[in-house]
Amino acid sequence: MFANKRTGKFIVVLLLLGYGSFAQKLSRYIDPMIGTGGHGHTFPGACVPFGMVQLSPDNGSEGWDWCSGYNYSDTTIAGFSHTHLSGTGCGDWVDISVMPHTSHINDTTRYFRVGFSHKNEQAGAGYYNVKLNNGVSVSLTATERCGLHQYTYPSGSTPILRFHLTYMINYDSAAFSHITLINDSTITGYRYSTGWAKYQRVHFAARLSAPIKRLRTFDNNTNAEVDTADKNTGRYNGELEFADLNGKPLMMKVALSSVDEKKALLALNEIPDWDFNRVKAAAIDKWDAEMAKMEVKTKDEKLKRIFYSALYHTCMAPTIYSDSDGAYQNSEGRKLKMKEGQRYTVFSLWDTFRGLHPLFTITQPDRNKDILNSMLAFCDETGLLPVWDLSTYETNCMSGYHAVPVLADAVLKNTPGVDAERAYTAMKKSAFQEGRGVKDYCTYGFVPQDKAWYTVTKTLEYAYDDWCIAQVAKKLSKEDDYKLFMIRASAYQTLFDRQSGFIRAKNSDGTWTEPFDPYFTSTDGGKAFYEEGNAWQYTFFVPHDIRGLATAFGSIPAFTTKLDALFAAPSELKGESTPPDVSGLIGQYAHGNEPSHHIAYMYSYVGESWKTQKWVRAILDSMYHDQPDGYSGNEDCGQMSAWAVWSMAGFYPANPSGGEYVFGSPVFDEVVIKLPSGKTMKVKTKNNGKKNPYIQNIKLNGKPYTLTYISHETLLEGGELEFEMGKAPNKKWGSASKDWPSSAN
Repeated sequence: MFANKRTGKFIVVLLLLGYGSFAQKLSRYIDPMIGTGGHGHTFPGACVPFGMVQLSPDNGSEGWDWCSGYNYSDTTIAGFSHTHLSGTGCGDWVDISVMPHTSHINDTTRYFRVGFSHKNEQAGAGYYNVKLNNGVSVSLTATERCGLHQYTYPSGSTPILRFHLTYMINYDSAAFSHITLINDSTITGYRYSTGWAKYQRVHFAARLSAPIKRLRTFDNNTNAEVDTADKNTGRYNGELEFADLNGKPLMMKVALSSVDEKKALLALNEIPDWDFNRVKAAAIDKWDAEMAKMEVKTKDEKLKRIFYSALYHTCMAPTIYSDSDGAYQNSEGRKLKMKEGQRYTVFSLWDTFRGLHPLFTITQPDRNKDILNSMLAFCDETGLLPVWDLSTYETNCMSGYHAVPVLADAVLKNTPGVDAERAYTAMKKSAFQEGRGVKDYCTYGFVPQDKAWYTVTKTLEYAYDDWCIAQVAKKLSKEDDYKLFMIRASAYQTLFDRQSGFIRAKNSDGTWTEPFDPYFTSTDGGKAFYEEGNAWQYTFFVPHDIRGLATAFGSIPAFTTKLDALFAAPSELKGESTPPDVSGLIGQYAHGNEPSHHIAYMYSYVGESWKTQKWVRAILDSMYHDQPDGYSGNEDCGQMSAWAVWSMAGFYPANPSGGEYVFGSPVFDEVVIKLPSGKTMKVKTKNNGKKNPYIQNIKLNGKPYTLTYISHETLLEGGELEFEMGKAPNKKWGSASKDWPSSAN
């Protein structure tokens, strides 16, 4: 199945799939092409949920819109590599690149592209197919640690497989690479690289279905053919040549390990045979198991594609990093093993703490334990919780210490398998670290602009993280810590300028930093007060104390007037180097970037829930589509999709660690959510339709329900939640303060 992007209609390619029952499965609504165009930065290739292997095409182009290696606007393919990042704003990985050719390639330099047409390309859950302009047909599928390739060469050609181990994009570059012939059908090797993550080690083993006629190795620096048998260092690429295949497809398994080639050879056992359709069917089954966790009913097939493609993208990261026995090699070169479960990497926490990780507490109860313990293992190894962990290396990308709200949410929800005291100790280490402006934050009560960059963002995000620590301290009966961190959680008040009505930067002497323009945003940290945003967006980042923020404005009406102004303001950005991340603008609300994701839900905290319903529906209708450019900004490892999954179902964790899900505007006739408790919550919508975005009333298990949110505990009890919708807002519903979500003040 794949989406024809000119017609938007789905085509079921059962002959290619070889999987007759596929048409009855929810995975048929997954379109991996969504997000590959525009600024979505997703990849279309084959993988299983959270797998180590993401086997996907790379265009051979570089730049911001090729952070995943592929952009739908491109027309060439340079190789099919085994690791990819989904939706990030930085490019890395694309390890172990393989490309089929029909003759020997004299030039082993970085790019050797082959054209293709999207008419000859199909992508679905767990597989990818394309016919290249050189006549080679390519089919790919995968298990957790092993990719399966199938190449059909044109008659009369010389079957060649090129291992371009020095292939790279953007910041990445190969430091060392090697390839060794083990026997007539097996090779092993490695690629050590540096890039966004400075120390990355990927070992691989590949097994072919036909004998290798010849392995040629080339020095990447000189392009000379060399014998690498006695060479342990260098940057080498390989070319495998095969005899005439007599019309049979050439198949290959490629397994990965961070530890060594021996472990990669063991990982080949994940695919014990050469039955491509069986492996693909198993991959599809794994995706169907994920999709079945939230079953939706609607006559609108487009909405199903948007929803299930979003749910699919919530299962891209974090990714498995360890071998099947839990062993891994970290960025420091230490060979370690998890005491229990698997080690994960790719923690885009500045993005994903907002909606993705709260979703995991519902959709990934078993896997989530390993994800959380991977963060704690990172702290054991490095001394601090991860900020942006890539290949177990701390990239220190973005602001905040946002492993804290993820762990706090888990502790507050009593997640099994997480040691609360161990997690709390790790949280405090982040909160009292020497770097990242934290020391000044503790000294001054805010991060001064004359001592750091992006100081408003840092202050606001540290304040939120500290509120999360405070809640855990309270749960663990650490009263003194609770009081301390609640004081720190109010740091946003120090930067609130009543005169301008914005939260803005201060210097260490307490004076406002000038000049100030609420529309100004910059990628130049020395000039920027806000990271990937401006005063309009960040003034509202106080998700733990929304009514306290309203008090700072002087009154709730003054606050809601400011919120209204956000959505009505001109959609302009000022500055010489405005970040492209600030996208998907409605006024100054920027849905294409994560700091805005909770804002539409803030109205419900102050008695105007109908405005939450209005804007949530407007955002869903305008910012999510079933086309390659279907996301309004970087998908960011599942957060852009998590917002859609939550909001389309009818609610969202506006305070990610608050344990409350605020109601928005559900779009489906019915959603059945399978809960970790083993129960289900059925979310039904009466009078559902595009022209009926407003909640008239809600019933829970047949009884009137007036709260504008549902707690995590209540959700886990299961039952039936019924929304009655209408064309006009019911302004009385949710207006009573007793029905509002929680706020620190």
